[in-house]
Amino acid sequence: MSIETVRKIALLLPESEESLHFNLPAFKVSKKIYATIHENKNFMMVKLSLPDQFVFCSFNKEIFSPVPGGWGRHGSTFVDFKKVKKKLLTEALTAAWKNVASPKLVAKYFGEKN
Repeated sequence: MSIETVRKIALLLPESEESLHFNLPAFKVSKKIYATIHENKNFMMVKLSLPDQFVFCSFNKEIFSPVPGGWGRHGSTFVDFKKVKKKLLTEALTAAWKNVASPKLVAKYFGEKN
């Protein structure tokens, strides 16, 4: 999957904005980062809940892996966007968005509490 496709999927999520974070394209909702693209390494980071991280990493360890160190122990997860299918990436980005968005925004756009 191309970087442009990854970017488009992230920006389709409600109230998402793109900005730079330490020279990386970052995607935010309510000024909170839910994903970053590491362009030169063909992967992105998504901020998942620990249960979501477990599920995605259990699905395929070649596509999903916890970020090394403390960030990974808090749900930050790398996604190989050259190997992941569009539907699965959309699900991971949506889970990350819901993880950082306020309960009010989650309810507004998805009809559920996070």
